[in-house]
Amino acid sequence: MPLSIETPSRIEPCLLESIPIGITDLIANLTASSERLASRLHPRTASSLAEMVRMMNCYYSNLIEGHNTKPRDIERALANDLEKDELRRNFQIEARAHVGLQRMIDERYATGNLSEPASIEFLCWLHREFYRDAPESMLWIENGERGFRMEPGVFRSRAEHNVSVGRHIPTASDRVGVFMRYFEQRYRLASMGKGAQIFAMAASHHRLAYIHPFPDGNGRVSRLMSHAMGLTAGIGASGLWSVSRGLARGLESRQDYKNKMDYADTPRQGDLDGRGNLSQKALLDFVSWFLQVCVDQVGFMSGLFEFERLAERLKGYVESQGLKPEAFFILERVLIQGEMPRGEAERITGLKERSARMVLSSLINDGILKSATPKGPVSLHFGSASIEFLFPRLFTEN
Repeated sequence: MPLSIETPSRIEPCLLESIPIGITDLIANLTASSERLASRLHPRTASSLAEMVRMMNCYYSNLIEGHNTKPRDIERALANDLEKDELRRNFQIEARAHVGLQRMIDERYATGNLSEPASIEFLCWLHREFYRDAPESMLWIENGERGFRMEPGVFRSRAEHNVSVGRHIPTASDRVGVFMRYFEQRYRLASMGKGAQIFAMAASHHRLAYIHPFPDGNGRVSRLMSHAMGLTAGIGASGLWSVSRGLARGLESRQDYKNKMDYADTPRQGDLDGRGNLSQKALLDFVSWFLQVCVDQVGFMSGLFEFERLAERLKGYVESQGLKPEAFFILERVLIQGEMPRGEAERITGLKERSARMVLSSLINDGILKSATPKGPVSLHFGSASIEFLFPRLFTEN
């Protein structure tokens, strides 16, 4: 007999008792490549690059939603320099919220305080924090003649919250709570081994979208959940890669993400297609594609952050900005050791004290170096201006 459409088992299969060897190989590849990426750079340098990756993640997540917010606009938003135009200002508010929220996720993970990523508590926290500073216009949901105000961090629950997403009819609003308790139970990472956690990261990404628990913002929440799951599963590589970039670009075209998500909605196709309500074959296809995207992105970022190439690009940056050649020696040292006490500038550059201070000041004024205090050690800082030169392929769709 077919399963009732409004029982939580509607989202089965969620996991598999036995993971096919092709997906097992992808999991092994992703694990090994992410570990190599995390080990290549000094932790302080990695932290500086991770802040840039958060901005990149935000850019591509916005792009998936059809909001093209340029890196300079995101950087301005982080400095609370917002546009006067309402639509562009709202895009900036979204960007600021996304970067800040991902930073909080990373900090919680680093201090051992990250909650279960698929838990109701965590997902509602994500949604609530993302919309915390949103203006009323971003919270108003048009739904035919029954528009309503969305409450951040609260699941759909009333009849006017019922929605359709393309051809897909998500869970009825009055059943979302039941479905999400089931989702939380099925994707609890603490009870899984590492391979199963990585499989769950991919599978849960679709299943959360399938339930569509919030009136709006589900895509952003699912991508941030996947980020948190990657950290928990040990493949986060100190925040040096982003799944959103891969999802936005796809492996063959920018339509991959939409097409794969749509295909994973497919109902079970006969007795040889698993035992759940949904197609096991379609789920495996989505998981395989999702993990291939992850492997591809880790590989891309590994090439981008390769020490020798990054040092070479920093040397080119010094030349392009008209800085003194000795400035490169400072940047190279900071790249190697993560930060540099200001007093070392004279020894590193070989210049006299006054000239060395001027070279160091020029790098700080440029923005490529920063310091927490006026006399404190300096570390690398990647703003939109330096990103365009150092990482020219990072923010491009081509």
